[in-house]
Amino acid sequence: MKIAVMSCIHGNYEAFDAVLSDIDKHSVDKMYCLGDLVGYGPYPNAVIAQIQALDIPTVAGCWDEDVVEGLNSCECSFPSLLAEKRGKLAHEWTNKEIHPENREFLAKLPHTFSEGNMAFVHGSPHSNHEYLLPEIDGFIALERVIATGADVLFCGHTHVPYVRKLDAVSLQVSVKDKNSEAQQRNFTTSLKKIVNVGSVGEPRHGRPNATYVIYDTDTLDVMLREVEYDYKKTCEAIIEKGLPPIFAWRLSRGIEFAERADDPTHVCTR
Repeated sequence: MKIAVMSCIHGNYEAFDAVLSDIDKHSVDKMYCLGDLVGYGPYPNAVIAQIQALDIPTVAGCWDEDVVEGLNSCECSFPSLLAEKRGKLAHEWTNKEIHPENREFLAKLPHTFSEGNMAFVHGSPHSNHEYLLPEIDGFIALERVIATGADVLFCGHTHVPYVRKLDAVSLQVSVKDKNSEAQQRNFTTSLKKIVNVGSVGEPRHGRPNATYVIYDTDTLDVMLREVEYDYKKTCEAIIEKGLPPIFAWRLSRGIEFAERADDPTHVCTR
């Protein structure tokens, strides 16, 4: 069976439509989405409508979660006050733009789900806001996969695609409680894999092209797909709808842009 896994559409319908067209060319049996349907982009309602029309199994992303809960989740990843202000503007715009029935749809999205030996999350099994970066400590990476009970963990959130194989290893853990001496426990894990599918609508790998993944459950092959589309249409719509123009600028370059020197003492107050 071949599956397509995508993430971080962020209201970018042009990119989403291009990815769906590319998927049609590869005889995929099923599609999955790892959340962040909204945020940054100009067409959140159209994206949600298409997800529902195609009945694509979807987990909640951090932006989906925050739109529903009203920014209750901590956004410590903002590198500066200016970046945080722009993020709040995008949340406020999306909050006003989104239809009530679509907000209800987002509220019902699960935080994780599994199928066979595969698990699907937005950030990590522990939090939608946790970044599983490619250079994350190997033990932590392995723990995140083991926590799902799966062999393959699909995630997004970083907006940069990668595949990381975690070789089969033996682990030894020392367990001690107040009523007994320390006991050594050993266990062995099979080969695990983290597949970050990148971003459809807000890529940050250095190009404006949308990214997603095709995975073959029989051969275990992972195909990282990169799809060109008319990103200028989305950039124009971002500006026309009154979203921060910097969103269009960074989308056109496929980078994460944030000033880091305007307030070096900034700390999270939530």
